Amino acid sequence: MTIATLTPDAITFVCTMVRERSAIELEASKSYLIEARLLPLAKQNGFASTNEFIQGVRVKRQPELERKLVEAMTTNETSFYRDTHPFTALRTTILPEMCQLREAKKALNIWSAACSTGQELYSVAMLIREHFSNLNTWNVHLVGTDLSEEVLSRARAGKFSQIEVNRGLPAPLLLKYFEREGMTWQIKPEIRSNTSFTKLNLIERWPPLPRMDIVFLRNVLIYFSPDTKREILRKVRQIMSPHAVLFLGAAETTIGLDTSFERVEVSQSVFYRLK
Repeated sequence: MTIATLTPDAITFVCTMVRERSAIELEASKSYLIEARLLPLAKQNGFASTNEFIQGVRVKRQPELERKLVEAMTTNETSFYRDTHPFTALRTTILPEMCQLREAKKALNIWSAACSTGQELYSVAMLIREHFSNLNTWNVHLVGTDLSEEVLSRARAGKFSQIEVNRGLPAPLLLKYFEREGMTWQIKPEIRSNTSFTKLNLIERWPPLPRMDIVFLRNVLIYFSPDTKREILRKVRQIMSPHAVLFLGAAETTIGLDTSFERVEVSQSVFYRLK
C-alpha cells in the first residue's frame, strides 16, 4: 500500500462529496485526516493508494463505495457515560421530573442522534435500570440513529472490546450488565430490550419518529455550517414533546441559531428546553 500526498483534486472531491451527502464541512487543509481515514478503505478494496481509490470512486460511481467513503470521514467518537454531567442531570433532575409529567401515560421516548456504536444510549438504559425501577412498567423507548450502517450494526450487536468498556464504564456496572464472551463484552438482554437503532441522516428526510422527551445531539452540530445547524435544530424542535430536554455538546449552543430554546443549567450540566 502506497502512502502518498493526496492531490488537490482528490481532496476537493472528498470534501465536496462529504458535504453533499452529510453536510459535514471538512477542511481541505486536513489532508492527513482524509488520508488516515481512507487508507484502510482503499486497502480493503484493493487499491494501491488512497489517491487511486478516490480516482476509482470518481471515475466509476459506485454507491456502496461512495457510502463507505462518506461514513469513513464521519467522526464516531463515543464512550460510556461520556462527560458524566448530563447523566448526573438525568438522574437528579430530569428523569424525576419526567416521571411526574408522564405518570398518566407511563411512556417515555429518548433519542440519541448520531449514536455511533451505542454507548450513549446504553448508558441511559443502565442509568434507568439502576435508579428508576418504577420505569420498568412503563413504555420506555430508547432510539439510536446514525448515518453509518457499520456503527449501527455494532450498536445493535451490543458487543464491546475491553478498551471500549474501560472508557467511562464503572466496574460494578460492567459486572452487573455485561457478560464476557472471549475478548469482548456482551451487554445483557434486559438493557438492550428497549433499544432500537436505525439509519438517519440528519440533513436528509427523516423517517417517522415519535415525540421525544429527551434528545441527545451532542458533539454533532460542530461539524455543520450555521444554516445546517438551524435546519437541524428546527427539525429537532418539531419532534420534541412539551417539557422535552435537548442535550448538546459542551462546545455547542442554540444561541444565535434558534430562539425557540432556553438554556438551563443543572448539576454542572447545560441543556435546552423549548420556551
